Amino acid sequence: MKWNAWGSADAAKPLSANISNLLEQVLGVHKADDNGLGVEQVRLRSTAITENDRAALAEIVGEEHISTADADRLYRAGGKSTLDLLRRKSTEEQDAPDAVLAPSNEDEIAAVLAYCSSVRVAVVPFGGGTSVVGGLDPERGQGKAVVSVDLRRFDELHSLDEVSGEAVLGAGVTGPNAEELLRSKGFSLGHFPQSFEFATIGGFAATRSSGQNSAGYGRFDDMILGLRMVTPAGVLDVGRAPASAAGPDLRQLLVGSEGIFGIITQVRVQVHRVPDTTRYEAWNFPDFATGAAALRAVEQTDSGPTVIRLSDEAETGVNLATSDKIGGEQLAGGCLAITLFEGTEAHSASRHAETRDLLLAHGGTSLGEDIARDWQHGRFGAPYLRDALLDSGALCETLETATTWSNLLHLKATVTEVLTSALSETGTPALVLCHISHVYRTGASLYFTVVAGQRGDAIVQWQTVKTAVSQSIVSNGGTITHHHAVGADHRVWMTEEIGDLGIEVLRAVKRTLDPAGILNPGKLIP
Repeated sequence: MKWNAWGSADAAKPLSANISNLLEQVLGVHKADDNGLGVEQVRLRSTAITENDRAALAEIVGEEHISTADADRLYRAGGKSTLDLLRRKSTEEQDAPDAVLAPSNEDEIAAVLAYCSSVRVAVVPFGGGTSVVGGLDPERGQGKAVVSVDLRRFDELHSLDEVSGEAVLGAGVTGPNAEELLRSKGFSLGHFPQSFEFATIGGFAATRSSGQNSAGYGRFDDMILGLRMVTPAGVLDVGRAPASAAGPDLRQLLVGSEGIFGIITQVRVQVHRVPDTTRYEAWNFPDFATGAAALRAVEQTDSGPTVIRLSDEAETGVNLATSDKIGGEQLAGGCLAITLFEGTEAHSASRHAETRDLLLAHGGTSLGEDIARDWQHGRFGAPYLRDALLDSGALCETLETATTWSNLLHLKATVTEVLTSALSETGTPALVLCHISHVYRTGASLYFTVVAGQRGDAIVQWQTVKTAVSQSIVSNGGTITHHHAVGADHRVWMTEEIGDLGIEVLRAVKRTLDPAGILNPGKLIP
């Protein structure tokens, strides 16, 4: 990934004329062509790793697998949130880990954690670098320095049980590599979050990731059968059988722990045979409420689409205005929905037919399969558009939540109003777009994209807005995060999420597994 943008340089695209015109007409944003700093212009804080500490860590992982060079530290200086990318544009001194380590096995990780605990050096686990909530901020906490532990060498498919449908993958395996390794043997994981191209198996587990195919295959935490985590107190190996009544499920304590308890090294996941076929159909609904009711009917009937998602009127309108592939008389307004069905020919056809009947009965109009195919082809590209928007002087960020079906429309309206009002107070109009991308029997996620003009210090501007909208989410029945995780950005709201006693439980676990408090300071626990 680029150090100052999402993804690879080859995939970056300039703003289209349609989007540039939309920015100018609606938001008053004139194309600025801010390409940011060159690598040679970035100033990082000086490394605080002493020569003795460096020598000791090199003895553990090997001299070729430790670096204090600015070029290596910069790439692990944070994640890929809008705040991260705005900070990368600063000419001021920037935070970065004091060293980067790349251990090759659990023994080396254990030795690194033991040494860092003894000399008060903080440790931030690093997978694909795609966090958008400050989960990789290189905070030293109470330590004298902080190191990034890169899991890229944990990149193997350790085993595949074709009879049971289980695979053990190293924590550093990326999404594409996982699919490549499994597909070579006729299997697929089926986890496709927007970070898929760069994020890792360990990162998926550490953040409770949810992929775009969650309607068919579940969230990543649904896929996890077991995992191994190296902590300063020892190794945890949890998950023995498909189901168990042997006390509390420790998998659920470690999944979503965001690197504060230990470093995940292996994950055992359920996998499925590569689907024989995929069926596609796009839909139009007259309004968001009608579309949401239709999605609820599908989910509560268990008709079984692999993907089902709904854009609101604003998101659909922007797609119409900015795409040369979506349009025509069939989609002149309303709300766009996408459905995909994977499996055998017979099973996918039966699920498709039942879902189709439900959507028609609930006010949907079929748009055929082309729009759904186009969505699948470009579904990992949205973050590249954000890069171009930021470079053009626009403020663009995403946020998400989930709530019950009965509260869905209220929460959506409230969040939209708070975002619009808060940005207006900074002196800019805003476009607030929303879609449902994950559905459950009792509720659904809401994913918001916000585009506005940058005003003054854009970092302060967004922090002010994010604080207001986060409080509105938790005050109106939503979770502070459905799949982006907590990190540094959301941890202040964790008390409202799980209560004072819940926080004390997490602190007690932290004291037991990480008594020196070196692991990922400043994340998850307020």
